[in-house]
Amino acid sequence: MAAFRRSSLTDVTDCRLLFLILTSLSLILFFSASTLSDIPFSTLAPLQSFIIGTAFQHPLDSNYLPSIRDSSEGIPPEAKRKIQLQKSKMAVCLVGGARRFEVTGPSIMEKILKEYPNADLFLHSPVDENTFKLSYLKNAPKIAAVRIFEPKPIPETESQLRVLTAKNSPNGIQGLLKYFQLVEGCLTMIQTYQQLNNFTYDWVVRTRVDGYWNTPLRPDSFLSGQYVVPSGSSYGGLNDRFGVGDLNTSTVALSRLGLIPYLDAAGFRELNSETAFKAQLTTMGVPLVTMRLPFCIVTERQYEFPPGRFGVPVAAMSSRGPLSGTKCRPCRVACEGECVERVMGWLEKGWSWTNWENGTMGLCNASGEWEMEWEKVYEEMVGEEMGDLSWKIQKMKMSECVEGFNEMKRRSGIWDSPNGENICKLGFRN
Repeated sequence: MAAFRRSSLTDVTDCRLLFLILTSLSLILFFSASTLSDIPFSTLAPLQSFIIGTAFQHPLDSNYLPSIRDSSEGIPPEAKRKIQLQKSKMAVCLVGGARRFEVTGPSIMEKILKEYPNADLFLHSPVDENTFKLSYLKNAPKIAAVRIFEPKPIPETESQLRVLTAKNSPNGIQGLLKYFQLVEGCLTMIQTYQQLNNFTYDWVVRTRVDGYWNTPLRPDSFLSGQYVVPSGSSYGGLNDRFGVGDLNTSTVALSRLGLIPYLDAAGFRELNSETAFKAQLTTMGVPLVTMRLPFCIVTERQYEFPPGRFGVPVAAMSSRGPLSGTKCRPCRVACEGECVERVMGWLEKGWSWTNWENGTMGLCNASGEWEMEWEKVYEEMVGEEMGDLSWKIQKMKMSECVEGFNEMKRRSGIWDSPNGENICKLGFRN
């Protein structure tokens, strides 16, 4: 009774009532911790929340109450971090053309969008004969904004011509500017959506439509105050095929066109995409982190095999990885083990090289077209369920395509695109 003597309660009746309340709470806590230990945690969660909430609202000092076990005790740090991220405001910025979206789309859906179902999807893509495949995104957990546009030449400014180089760009300066426009246009969509809804995002994930993910994007890829990019494939600068950061760092990283005048004023000249990316982040003082990430960029381009010192290795999509955004395709492995060691050991490490050690990478012979039975190779790699999804995307009917885009439009906060029928006609005109 020493605790009650220290309290300000003097009335005997009140003391007895308080004693009964405390005793009852103790019994409830003991019962929930022991007798119900084999009932699933989710069943007890509402009761536990009620008890804990009531206990911490008690007018007496917490020293007088039974100790209450932290509900997060025993949860691995990565799982805790994922729970935090799933409660945050997150935007996923998906950019690029839909060339092989039947191969990449299901992985993006499962490994990013459904992995973080709280994330708002922002899609920024040029319209062409493959765009019909993007109607599959009607299945995304959340859709914030969709902009599908007719690509047009971008006027070239003097500062852009000084800062950028057409060397090693398949479509010259225009190719770089259109890529930069895709990325920065997605940032504009995010900013507009924030203004319309009066909030700001905590995180922005920027990834590509042609990216294939073999495992989920991990919670440790989200670092406040730092911008995370893939290792390897740096081409003298930084790998710009993916990025994740908070809103401040992402605003700098995604301002690919807007920051060119600053790079010009700083004296940068003849930069490719990767060196321009590194220059804009370092010039603006954004801290960088490179790490291995579990995705690759699916390509139909043909490359010399085996690649020369400044050549481009094309990984088999079945590689264990993480492949960190290197080029890939579904293929029967043409080079593995010691062969990969010889090839990758010869490549210039600051150019197209990527991590390959410990059997994490197999190489395709990408000097020709995709293999005739690539669908079979793909299904063997991803399993029957995802293989069926790929087939359904390729073989969808016109009506399914239109219905998909109509559903996306209905769910979108912003729709800046042609109507579904006009998009789908491009893919079904033959």
